[in-house]
Amino acid sequence: MVSIETFRKLAMSFPNATEEPHFEKTSFRVNKKIFGTFDEKNNRAVLKLNEIDQSVFCASSEKIFYPIPNKWGKQGWTIVEFSEVRPEMFEDALILSYENVISKKK
Repeated sequence: MVSIETFRKLAMSFPNATEEPHFEKTSFRVNKKIFGTFDEKNNRAVLKLNEIDQSVFCASSEKIFYPIPNKWGKQGWTIVEFSEVRPEMFEDALILSYENVISKKK
C-alpha cells in the first residue's frame, strides 16, 4: 500500500517538482504542469502516462491502474488505487509520469 507521505516524498525528490492544491486534491507539478494528483477522499492518485505506458500498467492489473473514464483517460490520465498498488510499481509509474510531463514541449 502507498500513502500520501510516500507519494509526496517520491514526487518532491524530482528536480523542480512543486506541490500545489488542485481543486479538492493535492497536485505535484514540474514546470507548472501536473504529473500527478492525490485524491485523499478516495485514497487514489492520478498520473499522466503516455499511451503505451498506460496500456502496460492497466494490463498488469485493471483493479489497480485504469484510465479515467472520459477524454482525459484517452490522453493518458490514469487512476492508481493506493490500497492495492505495490510501492515499487507506484514508484515506476510516477517516474514515467514525471518524465512524460518534462519531455513535452513548453
